[in-house]
Amino acid sequence: MRRRKADLSRRVNGDLAVEFTASGLTSYAGLELLLRYLRATGLNALLRQQLAGTKLRGDFGAVAMVRVVLGLLIVGGRRLRHLGYVTGDPIFHRFCGLAHLPSARTLSRWLKNFNESWVGRLRRVNAEVVARVVRALPLKLLTVDVDGTVCSTGMQVERARRGYNPHHRKVPSYYPITAHLGETGHVLRVKNRSGNVHDGKASLSFLRGLFAQIRETLGPLYRLRFRLDGAFFRQDVVALLEARGAGYAIKVPFFHWLDLQSRIARRRRWQRVDREVECFEDAMAITPWNTYLRVAIYRKRVYHRSAKNYQLDLFDPDDGYFEYSAIATNLDLTASRLWWFLCGRGAHEKAIGELKSSLAFATIPTNHYGANSAWQQLVALAHNLLTNFQIESGAAQRPRGFRATALFVLKSAQTLRFEIFHRAGLLLRPNGATILRLAANPQVQRAFTRIAQRLPDVA
Repeated sequence: MRRRKADLSRRVNGDLAVEFTASGLTSYAGLELLLRYLRATGLNALLRQQLAGTKLRGDFGAVAMVRVVLGLLIVGGRRLRHLGYVTGDPIFHRFCGLAHLPSARTLSRWLKNFNESWVGRLRRVNAEVVARVVRALPLKLLTVDVDGTVCSTGMQVERARRGYNPHHRKVPSYYPITAHLGETGHVLRVKNRSGNVHDGKASLSFLRGLFAQIRETLGPLYRLRFRLDGAFFRQDVVALLEARGAGYAIKVPFFHWLDLQSRIARRRRWQRVDREVECFEDAMAITPWNTYLRVAIYRKRVYHRSAKNYQLDLFDPDDGYFEYSAIATNLDLTASRLWWFLCGRGAHEKAIGELKSSLAFATIPTNHYGANSAWQQLVALAHNLLTNFQIESGAAQRPRGFRATALFVLKSAQTLRFEIFHRAGLLLRPNGATILRLAANPQVQRAFTRIAQRLPDVA
């Protein structure tokens, strides 16, 4: 229905008077849906079980403090001091189960109680949260991406070191390593590390812990395949994966001792992958390792000079420029499908970006290593809870493809805040019954109703 132009505008004559009141107003009405979900899935019981005996000091219980951090991260807080901006919101208090919220200083002192053993308890909470949903899915083959990421810190942060920070080489940093489940988008495991640790050299203990976690929480019947970048192309990593019966696809660096350049120079016939990518594969003798590996080599046509110009001195075809890459694998995939399979690693990069930009993974809340490690575990827990919330509340499914990425259409934390969580509401108590009243918006009402109807089936 078309309206007259005179009906579309509204006169604004001056500024509104601003008042602050404690009359039940909330800015986070959508947290009520997430609270119902967490209650149905028994998060509090899981936290009590895993954090029992940790002796985390403070007037507030460990479960309540975890809920405070989760609530702060989910509504968009990035610093401990942002807790003061949600104090007094009745739905946020309800989400945390507290009549009074702790101060930022109290929360900081509580986080500093964490040691490596107690951080491991949070890691087990994450593992159980992920396993709960994965076990219910018809999956027998799991695709795991493993990679590290840089979190820049201040100069006084404990165990921060200068190292593998590509953009700020002289800035101290942490270098946490993460494992990502391709089929669901969960963060399987997180471990904080100093910034001067190399991915490949320090990855063995992480991979062993990951194998143990999957065996304990999901069982031994799942087949695993890993996607790894060039830092993990090491003899000990490959030996560990093969000993555990896992498949792998690892990017191969162009080391001189591998002599990939001469193989490419001698090659005359290439198999087409798509319009711009070609490949060939070969069984290569890795002499220092005393073994053979199946390696697929790819070239991608590009129409610009490489910024680093690191390959054009080796390869200068007359009909354009190429960027070369290689993948070592033991998977039963053709070279063409292997290319698309490894391209699926981009979903892990996107998940890391989501953790750092939307859920404050890159924030360093204190100068204490244990506190910062606990913060990273809680960020991963918030991400996994939001992922579970969407999957179990009816997220649309995607068709399976060669990339082995998420089977569900998942929204980012920022989108969930805009559509669901950041909704103004009013708590009313007519006749003694508490009611949450929101503005009449048909689209929001449909979303709330759809989720609310799904939640009773979650338990």
